[in-house]
Amino acid sequence: MRIEPDHPTDLLEVWDEAEIVPISALEHYAYCPRQCALIHIEQVYEENVYTLRGVALHERVDQAVSAWDEGLRLEYALPLWSVRLGLIGRADVVGFLPDGAPYPIEYKSGKRKVKYHDDVQLCAQAMCLEEMLGVAVPRGAIYYHASRRRREVTFDASLRQLTEQIIAQTRRMLLSGRTPPPVNDARCPDCSLIRLCMPDVIARLQSEQEAGE
Repeated sequence: MRIEPDHPTDLLEVWDEAEIVPISALEHYAYCPRQCALIHIEQVYEENVYTLRGVALHERVDQAVSAWDEGLRLEYALPLWSVRLGLIGRADVVGFLPDGAPYPIEYKSGKRKVKYHDDVQLCAQAMCLEEMLGVAVPRGAIYYHASRRRREVTFDASLRQLTEQIIAQTRRMLLSGRTPPPVNDARCPDCSLIRLCMPDVIARLQSEQEAGE
């Protein structure tokens, strides 16, 4: 039987609508605050090969259905929220272990690699599940489609603290309505927004301006 939690009406009793942070924004902010602002403040987005792969992959897990796999109950596209943290979003998949513990699984299109922004997103999902269901969620996993491998993530105190910090920082930036300047570093070449962000052009103009002062 599919779990259908109560509607999160309490969110709007505690938070203004503008203060509620999408869980997806946490991954974007942890990767690059400017990317997060371009997507969630300026509402711009541009596809590249990586995002197209991601869209195709998520189309397979974005149907809100229940299933069973080797005795494990799986809930796809499960709505998530936290009144305490002011979060709202959706889990790709939540498995329920034999002892009943939820086990969130996030799907990524790339190869298996430790990326703390992925871990922050998954940890936020776990903290939502803990609040919604009243049970501990100690672990989850990220499945990397390109390498067909899964990486388990432990939601320890350090990751939980980092996740709450990212939530607060993301909320402040979204409420400010201001887009940070580009960083122009190793993250940029693979970003789907590089043509809109123009980090190299802006960095060059800033350098020329500073040289002329």
